[in-house]
Amino acid sequence: MQDASPTSPVEQLYENHHSWLQGWLHRRLGHRADAEDLAHDTFIRVLRAPHQVTELRQPMAFLASIANGLLINRWRRQEIERAYLEALAARPEARVSSPEDRYLVIETLLQLDSLLIGLSVRVRQIFFLSQIDGLTYPQIAVQLGLTVAQVQRAMGKAFSVCYASRFE
Repeated sequence: MQDASPTSPVEQLYENHHSWLQGWLHRRLGHRADAEDLAHDTFIRVLRAPHQVTELRQPMAFLASIANGLLINRWRRQEIERAYLEALAARPEARVSSPEDRYLVIETLLQLDSLLIGLSVRVRQIFFLSQIDGLTYPQIAVQLGLTVAQVQRAMGKAFSVCYASRFE
């Protein structure tokens, strides 16, 4: 007969803290199904690095840290999706893109966002105005109250990060 108690540190962590984690996420999200999804995703992350669990001194802080990172990623994704859909709605041509196309564009935007995260908000804003909205450097300069040279320098920073990432 097999013992019913958890045997691995990950199973023990799940057994002892899964309910707490769901409640913690539910208080932040306000929606039980989303909390369940993120709790599940948190433990998926734990399963990918089980060696981190063997000597935990503060398991709730460990789980909260992982879950908080997932929450931030979720909120960032939602913000990018919202901005993309607003940009689509504002376009003059009424072109409907497929769900697959929207997914691919949003994934690309998320990759760009994480790539450029080390840059200032202003540089990222300039990059997206140029590359996503299609504004020229003079148009960006006018919109943001900058000189064209400042816009060019910002774009140089952004492009150098993109270029460097290709060879990492």
